[in-house]
Amino acid sequence: MSKATFVYACLFLLLLPALPDPAPAADSDAELAKKTQNPVASLISVPLQNNWDFGIGPADAMKYTLNIQPVIPVSITKDTNLIIRTIVPVIYQEATVAGGDSHSGLGDTTQSFFISPVKPVDGWIVGAGPDFLYPTGAQALGTEKWGAGPTAVVLKQESGWTYGILANHLWSFAGPSGRQDVNATFLQPFAGYTTKTYTTLTLNTESTYDWVNRQWTVPINLMLNQLLKIAGQPISLQAGYRYYADAPDGGPDWGLRFTVSLLFPK
Repeated sequence: MSKATFVYACLFLLLLPALPDPAPAADSDAELAKKTQNPVASLISVPLQNNWDFGIGPADAMKYTLNIQPVIPVSITKDTNLIIRTIVPVIYQEATVAGGDSHSGLGDTTQSFFISPVKPVDGWIVGAGPDFLYPTGAQALGTEKWGAGPTAVVLKQESGWTYGILANHLWSFAGPSGRQDVNATFLQPFAGYTTKTYTTLTLNTESTYDWVNRQWTVPINLMLNQLLKIAGQPISLQAGYRYYADAPDGGPDWGLRFTVSLLFPK
């Protein structure tokens, strides 16, 4: 484990006691299940998203990524929220060629700030704001570039269904001139259905278009999500399968995901 990874892990553990105590009465289970499917819901959550990708390079290597993804809503006015979504990846990458080296450490951090109305607009939930890229990654796992750009989300929830799209674009504006620039569009259309037992089946893509290399990466995810409570603490468990419909040469073929989300209703 690198020093940076150790520091992030320690900070995360130190912050946990400062998070709010569970408040089961604040939201009904049905409302809470809906909020877990809404990226800009007024809900503090700490998802720990575990990803395994397989079939990388000539060695059919595996890549493991733990995304630590705290989501913090801040009330700006009685009608408007600021939703802060941060993704800190911790990565282990096997050698992709025979005789090569494996790598582990932090990847680059992304942070999004969504300004979102508290109430839906004509039935639609919307949010938009800036997105930032921070070069926290190790040399072999990150871009070493600072980046920024816009992000937005629009979705609707009705009759158990949640559907919409989240998108952003990042341009690099600083960093070593010898490293490749960042110019990438991210598109995440999604659709899911939640049952009366608070089980959600979701289909989405998390597609990225690299404008520098003119290359799509298109993972298609099918995921099952279950809301439950352990000792009064609401959590969400998610398991899923990922198929890569398109990827750069030597990219992964398929993957798995398992996520544990700690939920802190207001």
